[in-house]
Amino acid sequence: MATYKQLLAEKEKLEAQLEEVRRNEISDVIAQIQGLMEEYGLTIEDLAPRRRGRPRKNPASASGLPPKYRDPKTGKTWSGRGRAPAWLGKNRDKFLIAE
Repeated sequence: MATYKQLLAEKEKLEAQLEEVRRNEISDVIAQIQGLMEEYGLTIEDLAPRRRGRPRKNPASASGLPPKYRDPKTGKTWSGRGRAPAWLGKNRDKFLIAE
């Protein structure tokens, strides 16, 4: 029966061999994919998954509502919908934007 050290050495040797074979196979697969793309006139955009649903809105105007509160230090705003920002604190009146 093999010793622990012998088995570890064999494991390291096998892992190095696995990595080498993987690198060779990956390069062959990439070459095959590139050949097929060239043959069929495909681009990266053709292969990338398309995003479904509506396009994302600008995060600053994600709610689509005008801002109701403004932080005078940073200029950040909040529309009054959703989770209240930490800068707002408990007294919201001092952050109200005059209409």
